[in-house]
Amino acid sequence: MKRLLTILTIISFLLTASASMNVLRAADGHSLWFYTAYPQYGIGYGTDDSVLPKTMQEVIDKEYDALQNSGDPLLKDAKLNLWRVFSEMITLGEEGYDIYNNNGTIQIEAATEKGLLYGIFAAGRLSATGKLPKKGETIQDKPICPLRILNHWDNLNGTIERGFAGRSIFWGKPIDDKTILEYARANASVGINGTVLNNVNSSPQMLSDENIKKAAHVAKILRPYGIKVYLSVNFASPKVLGGLPTADPLDPDVREWWKAKVKDIYEAIPDFGGFLVKANSEGQPGPGDYKRTHAQGANMLAEALDPYDGIVMWRAFVYAADSPDRANQAYDEFMPLDGQFRDNVIVQIKNGPIDFQPREPVSPLFFGLKKTKMMPEFQVTQEYTGESIHTCHLASMWREFFDDIQYGGASIKYPAIAGVANIGDSPTWCGSDMTQVNWYAFGRMAWNPTLSPKQIAEEWLMQTFSTDRGFVKPMTKVLCESREAVVNYMMPIGLHHIFAGNHHYGPEPWYAPRGVRSDWTPPYYHKAAADGMGFDRTATGSDNLAQYPEPIRTKYATAEQYLVYFHHAPWSEVWPLLCSHYDKGVKQAEGFARTWTEMERYVDAERFAAQKRKFDRQAMDAWWWRDACLLYFQTFSNMPFPKGSPAPRFRLDDLQHYTLRMDNYTAADIDRLPVPRQ
Repeated sequence: MKRLLTILTIISFLLTASASMNVLRAADGHSLWFYTAYPQYGIGYGTDDSVLPKTMQEVIDKEYDALQNSGDPLLKDAKLNLWRVFSEMITLGEEGYDIYNNNGTIQIEAATEKGLLYGIFAAGRLSATGKLPKKGETIQDKPICPLRILNHWDNLNGTIERGFAGRSIFWGKPIDDKTILEYARANASVGINGTVLNNVNSSPQMLSDENIKKAAHVAKILRPYGIKVYLSVNFASPKVLGGLPTADPLDPDVREWWKAKVKDIYEAIPDFGGFLVKANSEGQPGPGDYKRTHAQGANMLAEALDPYDGIVMWRAFVYAADSPDRANQAYDEFMPLDGQFRDNVIVQIKNGPIDFQPREPVSPLFFGLKKTKMMPEFQVTQEYTGESIHTCHLASMWREFFDDIQYGGASIKYPAIAGVANIGDSPTWCGSDMTQVNWYAFGRMAWNPTLSPKQIAEEWLMQTFSTDRGFVKPMTKVLCESREAVVNYMMPIGLHHIFAGNHHYGPEPWYAPRGVRSDWTPPYYHKAAADGMGFDRTATGSDNLAQYPEPIRTKYATAEQYLVYFHHAPWSEVWPLLCSHYDKGVKQAEGFARTWTEMERYVDAERFAAQKRKFDRQAMDAWWWRDACLLYFQTFSNMPFPKGSPAPRFRLDDLQHYTLRMDNYTAADIDRLPVPRQ
């Protein structure tokens, strides 16, 4: 009898555990941050997925149904009111909303349908995170930045430049309406209201009739979610596509060609947003080919778009070959043009003056331009921060950007903010589950740049994985430390651009083959020599510091985190700091892997296993970065590793003869690596 009772007790326990485990629904990451928010709803529209919403009101109705099915008793009786004449609502603008707890019933109110839609998504987010207003309380919100735009670097053949999540969802194959619908909903849920469908390295064929028709089809699906479509254009399109002998922006025929093309686009896409342009940069054609300025080129396009309220986003990412200091060039080239751009031109400036590095100072253009509209450009896809393998919560990078902007005396209220998308056709959308956080974070911070990385991390984790504090607390810590860890084990104390030559995943501080322009090689930036390391950007060097106003100039000049970015410092100062940061970065990455292992009971088996591989690889790669950089720089410093610093796991000659990269990564790749020393 005792044995039978024991068996029954075990069976009962197993059944209870099985029932509990059923809560952890199998997932491939495709649900994004709707996993816990709408457990009964999913990301599609029930059995009606094949029917696309025709109007925003249909979207509102469906999202309202989703709220009622969410399981939250407060939202089950939610009341939606569209008050177009109520003065309090009008003060919230076209996109703001009010969420009010009226004696236990949640009321969502807005002045427009778009605001109401954002309010519904906000209510779902607040429900999932347990932050709906209490009785008598009101939550009001509206975006600080009017235009919040994803930039897709997607090519017409379906490939994605710096894309680490498969192929394009727009180009290279027939458009899957359901995928675009899911994409639209995800963007709207975090406040993104615009998308550039193609690469800034644009093909003139983007403006062919066939491709405009495809863009119009995508625009039709996105429109009910309040999302406008934009296109990247090639400045030489009048020559290549139009057959004109020139693309000179002052040529009358060229101007007329653009006006006619813009007219065709608006006939196909009535709410078309405008153009994004990369010109005279990295081989792209531009007005400089005809001895014209960036302002003259941008203004020509702006003139064609102006009757339709379209805008031109003109990128300031320009640099010439073999210049004394690449960090100076955008400032030097655009400052003389301040005040010369038309009102519907926005100069799009990368957050830093180099190129989306794990850490770099704010671009000085944000402080210098006074009469020109500007917009920051962030990189959501992790080109320089571990691609789709390494976890790196970029909200802390963007928080640092906005904090420095304000510290330097400038405003963070920009007319637009752009983020280079990390989205592809992989099941997880972004190549891994953890890298989805940056898509979410970009939308939330573009809406409100004052949000903290911690708040964003908690929101995302609770909606994407689990609301259990046993999961949320430790994983929030991982996310909030992740970007600093990446800086530590990749490029601490101001090191920048020391990546491998033909990709940007692994380290190759030694890369300097003959025939390659110097500013595409790491030695141009780290300048390691017998006397020390670092790029002198003070008055005795390139004087890049002079482009910054006080007090940000002094902050940058004295900050340890920018030591070798602004100074050529002696090894006696640099070497101990390098070793300390690299060692810390390795420990952090290994700690992330251990923490994730402890999260197994909170996460479905599919996503747990997939992400465990990523964290394990990140920890291994951190060692690779640490050993490659320290062993290489030690050949210049000739200094021993400090006491307590672990011995290298790899040999420098092995590291220099094996390229660390993620392309076509499989389990067998680990076996092919040089064997660490025991």
